Amino acid sequence: MTPFAELETLIYDVSRVFLVPVLLLIAGALAYALAMLGAFAVEAWQRRRGTHPRALLAHARRAAAGDGPPGVDSDDLELWIMRRLEWLRIVSRTAPMLGLIATMIPMGPALLALGGNDAAAVGRNMVAAFSAVILALLAASICFFVLAVRRRWLLQDLRELERMRAGGKA
Repeated sequence: MTPFAELETLIYDVSRVFLVPVLLLIAGALAYALAMLGAFAVEAWQRRRGTHPRALLAHARRAAAGDGPPGVDSDDLELWIMRRLEWLRIVSRTAPMLGLIATMIPMGPALLALGGNDAAAVGRNMVAAFSAVILALLAASICFFVLAVRRRWLLQDLRELERMRAGGKA
């Protein structure tokens, strides 16, 4: 075996080690996305009814009462919003990459099986590859949707708070 072939084998073996962790991360991303979709649906329903406890306003009130960080201004509240939305953004951006990784790892064995005329092995590997990317894209899509709408809601709350402060109500 040539040194190049040994390097190829080593790289292949190392990449196969990452398949299970990547699949677990995709499953976790999908579970997180579904949980966030449920929380989003509840929040949308509450906002429509006017009964949603606005977390941004509560955070600003706690800070003004001395229970939170002193001197919370709009920049601090924007950082609070970014922290609140951080995991949605991370999952919406990394899940497609994880899906690509989970697609590419089984492609090697599928191509080897294709060369050996083993159609069943090709099918097994392709099903695993495409199922993983579908779930990863689904998780990313859900998280991106929730992120976009929730960011708008929180910025609307921030704008409302700024108007209240300008009017001397807060």
